[in-house]
Amino acid sequence: MFAVLRFFTGFCITGIVIVSAVLSETICILNNTLYYLAGVEWVDVKHRKLVGVIDSFSWSIWNCVFPGIAYYVTDWRWLILSVSSPLILNIITWRWMPESARWLIAKGKFEEAQMYLKKCAKMNGRFVCLQSRKHKVIKADQTYSYIDLIRTPKMRKIALSTGVLWFCLASSYYGISFNITGLGLSIYLTQFVYSLIELPAKGTVYYLLDKIGRRPTQMGALLTVVAVIGKGFSSASFSTVVLYCSELYPTVLRQNGFGYNSFMGRLGVAVAPFILLLDEVWEKLPQLVLCLLALTGGLVARMLPETRNRFLPETIEDIEQRWKNKKPLT
Repeated sequence: MFAVLRFFTGFCITGIVIVSAVLSETICILNNTLYYLAGVEWVDVKHRKLVGVIDSFSWSIWNCVFPGIAYYVTDWRWLILSVSSPLILNIITWRWMPESARWLIAKGKFEEAQMYLKKCAKMNGRFVCLQSRKHKVIKADQTYSYIDLIRTPKMRKIALSTGVLWFCLASSYYGISFNITGLGLSIYLTQFVYSLIELPAKGTVYYLLDKIGRRPTQMGALLTVVAVIGKGFSSASFSTVVLYCSELYPTVLRQNGFGYNSFMGRLGVAVAPFILLLDEVWEKLPQLVLCLLALTGGLVARMLPETRNRFLPETIEDIEQRWKNKKPLT
């Protein structure tokens, strides 16, 4: 029963992450015309990084709190109950979450989709004016699957690269996180230090995402994974990868792509404990493997295109034509 419940826990967490990352895109079809806003999420392009970093900060702050809870709540049953109880808020607040405009359009609910789009426009300071734009119309009844991630050459490259990136990043991040005896301190203090070091790293990411771009931030953070400092940089890389990879996929495949990346990340998490067991072969071998994984992830990130100040791709055709609209936003 415990294993079954843990399965559903992982299932729900993945769903929450995917939905929160790609919720309510604003590129859609209304009355056979493509309407658009400056941003394709519920915040505009200049503030996407803010939402991503805030989400990541909340993760790190909770990680700082968790060691204290674990120190005082020693029974594992009560510990699981304690750390899971905040999810009750999700059950209460879900009804206030906006629905995906794309999903509504696919279901033929155009008026409801337009209502959400106008709310999004107002939030982004675009008032409620949706401007029509001559563009290839995305068919509302057209469906996409995970096969579409590998159907065309450039999509295959993006899918392969982001998959490897997520696997390497998750393996190195959790490999460092699981090695809580590595500093020779109390496991609770070590976990607290590991979590605390993430906060300044993520604050730095907020500055660098627009200053130097997504790709250099992602690559540089992964190439700097050593001990406790590496925990901070790997966390900074996680803050970047969620935003960066969601911007790489076209609107029609963004949720599929994010689900695939999340799967690759979870696979990396599953592998991390086995990497730590390599210390039976050689004491330094786990650290060497984790560094090599981080290095591989950094080099793969170098192969991906930059997304800073660009409209996100809408269709697979946009990806194959290397994003028709490359003009920076002002």
